[in-house]
This record gives sequence, C-alpha cells and structure tokens, in this order.
Amino acid sequence: MTRADRARDGERHDVLRRMLEVRRREIQQKLRLLRETLPIEAAEVKDAEEQSVADFVQEVDFALMQMKSDTLSKIDGAIRRLEAGSYGMCAECGGEIAEARLRALPFADRCRACQEREETRGAEQRASEARLLWESAPEQR
Repeated sequence: MTRADRARDGERHDVLRRMLEVRRREIQQKLRLLRETLPIEAAEVKDAEEQSVADFVQEVDFALMQMKSDTLSKIDGAIRRLEAGSYGMCAECGGEIAEARLRALPFADRCRACQEREETRGAEQRASEARLLWESAPEQR
C-alpha cells in the first residue's frame, strides 16, 4: 500500500468516524428529549379518554426509544468495525458492502443481498410462528 493510499484510507476513516459520531449524538439528543417529555405528559392526564391516548402515545414513545437505542448499538458496532479495519465488509458473506449502501446506511453490517436474505428468513420465521399460534388455538376461532 502506497503512502497516498494510506493517507486516503486515513481520511476516509476520519470522515466515516465523524459521520457516525454525529449520527450517534443526534440520536442521543432525541432519546434525551423523549425521556424528558415522558413524565410530564403522564402527569397532565385528566380523564380516562386522555389516559388511553396518553398510554398509546407513551407506547409509541417507548418503541421509538427502543429503535433509537438499537440504532445507537449499530452505530457503536460500525465504529468498532471501523477501528478494527473491517468496516464496509459484509458480516455474513465477507464481501464488500456497496458505497451507496454505506452512504445511505452508514452502520450497515451486511451487503444488500445478505440483508435481503436475513429479512426473508425473519419474515418466514414470523409467518411460521403465527401459523403455529393459529393452529394451536382452534377453540378461539
């Protein structure tokens, strides 16, 4: 590897790290805001209808917090891969993750094809579990 290649890789590493850290800070700020507003909203409820709406909103907020936390974990993993020199390589097949995919989803750990296979497996598993539940509870139909 030439000096120019190492310098280019070092610059790319720095840009990627800054991008991931900016994204991490944005998500952490959103999580902080969500956590700060939850107790206030719960204290202002007046009647049963408002309580029902507040409960729904709180569940949505908790789901958003979980999604943001999951994204933070993925960003941390991407930073670890970047430091280890494996960033941009598919965790499943070892192939290179397309640059366009990394620009759109900088914490991606799988190439598009492997991610699609993973999502298909997940969907098939959920469908199978739903069929089992349906078949195991015939008295409820």
